[in-house]
Amino acid sequence: MAGPLRGLLFHLLHHRRLGLAVAFLAFSTSGVAAPMYQLLIGSYTSEGGSEGIYRMQFDAERGYLEPQPLQVVRTHNPSWLTLDLNRNRLYAANENGPSHPDPVGRVSAFTMAPASGQLSPLAQQITLGDEPTHLSQSRDGRYLFVSNYGSAPNPGGSLAVIPTAEDGTLSPVTQLATHKASEQHPQRQKSAHVHSAVMSPNGKRLFVSDLGADKIFVYRYDPASAERPLSPAEPPFIQLPDGSGPRHLVFSPDGSQAYATLELSAQVARFDHVDGSLVQRQLVDLAENGKVDGHSPGAIHPSPDGRFLYVSDRAEANRIMVYAIEEAGSLREIQQRASEGREPREFAIDPSGRFMLIANQKSDQLVVLQRDPDSGLLGDTVQILPMSRPSDVKFIDRTGL
Repeated sequence: MAGPLRGLLFHLLHHRRLGLAVAFLAFSTSGVAAPMYQLLIGSYTSEGGSEGIYRMQFDAERGYLEPQPLQVVRTHNPSWLTLDLNRNRLYAANENGPSHPDPVGRVSAFTMAPASGQLSPLAQQITLGDEPTHLSQSRDGRYLFVSNYGSAPNPGGSLAVIPTAEDGTLSPVTQLATHKASEQHPQRQKSAHVHSAVMSPNGKRLFVSDLGADKIFVYRYDPASAERPLSPAEPPFIQLPDGSGPRHLVFSPDGSQAYATLELSAQVARFDHVDGSLVQRQLVDLAENGKVDGHSPGAIHPSPDGRFLYVSDRAEANRIMVYAIEEAGSLREIQQRASEGREPREFAIDPSGRFMLIANQKSDQLVVLQRDPDSGLLGDTVQILPMSRPSDVKFIDRTGL
């Protein structure tokens, strides 16, 4: 290492602001800067002291999240974030409802500066429903699909379709879909509770998980029908076990498989993705001996290489389940790793594949765990950072754009 650089780093090691300085001047022995990534944290502002969306910096060499945010965007309950890096935009579901300071469910849009990542408010639109808990975007960028969970039995939940203009502004809801509840669970299935809406890899189908209906509804997407781009597919839904409560659905990187968390029955369902529909092939129990109390599967994500699947198990379990994805997509459990906090609502694997960041909502913390890309196993705890009511983690990764 060159003499001046060695001297600078020696000085920094004795500086009281070591963490911030080293993060920006982290060099390997070859003189190459360590990889730095930005990420966004969504949160609940109606609980605790969170202010909204936090834009932060992550050192992928050390697995270190800078404590000081790069930016704080003040907005109510931005519990779920969706990035559109092709258009340099961010969309946030403002999970508001009757019991919150802002009682109106909304979606907020922001522009993102390509070089700095700086976020600027762009537009906001109401969702015509309570507690919008999830949102996704059509592959062509023309619509947002918003999951109004609607915790109260009346009116319950709904799926809202919001058009997006070329400049990113949001039009009023143009289509609203509701479903019939299964009424299997005496408290949580009195009405529909739409929990997520995910497009198929080819962008031609929308799969809508309704916790209150025990079904994943399937819609055709046709942008030529501008005011009503969704219509029921054939078959119009995938039936799941009574009282299972589907929550989130994800596709494998190659699109051949899909996996869904079943919140009420504490299970993961595996499907073959065939001709725009899902064929159930496997049910995996998270709870031993069928005792679902104390278990609540939430977030679900495959590894980028498609070899492993990760599921957060909340309630009393507070752990990350790790599954190997074997031939034909079948799941085999290989690890149960404590989340080091309460209510691991969401998590993300960093772009290097060497770390996992967990948003432990009810213990007010972000946790960084080591991850072995070869074995898929989660290792030591690298960092625990206080953060009020975190609910989502999204890396700003422009690789491959």
